[in-house]
Amino acid sequence: MSFGIALSGINAAQSDLNVTANNIANSNTTGFKQSRSEFAELFAVSPQGVSQTQNGAGVKISSVAQQFTQGNIEATNNSLDLAISGQGFFILSDAGDSAYTRAGSFQTDGAGYVVNPEGQRLQVYPATTGGAFNTTSLADLRLVTGDSAPSATTTADITFNLPSNISPPSVAVFDPANANSYNNSTSMTVYDSLGAVHTASMYFVKTATANTWDTRLYIDGTAVGGAQTLQYSSSGAIVVPVSGRITFPTYTPTTGATGLDLTVNYSTTTQYGDAFGVSAVSQDGFTTGRLIGISVDATGVVQARFTNGRSLSLGQVAIANFANPQGLQSLGNTNWSETFGSGQALHGQAGNSGFGLIQAGSLEQSNVNITAQLVNMITAQRNFQANAQMISTENQITQTIINIR
Repeated sequence: MSFGIALSGINAAQSDLNVTANNIANSNTTGFKQSRSEFAELFAVSPQGVSQTQNGAGVKISSVAQQFTQGNIEATNNSLDLAISGQGFFILSDAGDSAYTRAGSFQTDGAGYVVNPEGQRLQVYPATTGGAFNTTSLADLRLVTGDSAPSATTTADITFNLPSNISPPSVAVFDPANANSYNNSTSMTVYDSLGAVHTASMYFVKTATANTWDTRLYIDGTAVGGAQTLQYSSSGAIVVPVSGRITFPTYTPTTGATGLDLTVNYSTTTQYGDAFGVSAVSQDGFTTGRLIGISVDATGVVQARFTNGRSLSLGQVAIANFANPQGLQSLGNTNWSETFGSGQALHGQAGNSGFGLIQAGSLEQSNVNITAQLVNMITAQRNFQANAQMISTENQITQTIINIR
């Protein structure tokens, strides 16, 4: 009986050493979670109704429980390296099968999909046309590789001041090539439907009528319609047009793009003093853009940034959590799978209740404490030696009995 008890102790100590060795070996593995050996006694159960003194029958490893405590998060400056600060797991698709991980070392494959080193694809909530995300389904995250489509200018906003005490120009007939035929001018850049750049020039001519100006629009040197009236009140605020907006006739670019219909908002313009000045110009068009980077915010929203200043939401990183993470089945490569013991995966978004935040450009390190593991190793070694000594002692007793004559 003593041999069996001591042998169970040796087996348990050896298993504990194996767990400790695995923890130490993975102390630098990204997203690794250390394990802990949990012991349970063995007890011989006698038949009912039989009264006897019961002795223990040894020990066993009842379970090897992984410890899902937070590991240190270290910056890597790689935008596709992700870490979860708090609870949750990244969701991976492995040829349609789901796996879960805390290791956020991601990269792109040849088709532009975001994958881990094993080629498993990161799952996100796909973006909708309205700028939100479809949280009822998961999709592979794929980084766009094409250009951002251009958009033609339709509206321009301009803020300027026209001098109130200026006289009409000396040349009565307007000619954009003759600076004496207008009082002031300014220009801005606009875009057509193909993303081509055009220069929109605006000229301002003081009329003989008090507080009244003519404005003309030229695009690439071509007149767009005729003169339009700007009229200001005695306090310098614009009163004509009433809405402050002028819609000019269609300009047809020579690039083959569709006609450019431009509405200019003059509502913030004024007529004060004796100095002309433009303080703000903006328009809503933009040219073609090339991909320059990917960013992921704390809630997992993945955005592509383009050279034209535009950004495009590609999806929101999906997070999973479990009622009992220790019930997860380890798959290797720092991946886990759902089991009956873990409970069903609960999908959510980073930052919501029960889910941590995402840190881009960072990785979660192993939660192994080397010092604690070395102490565990010494303890397991002594347990092994003590049980081995027990077998040696039992052997001596048995040999003594055998040698009795």
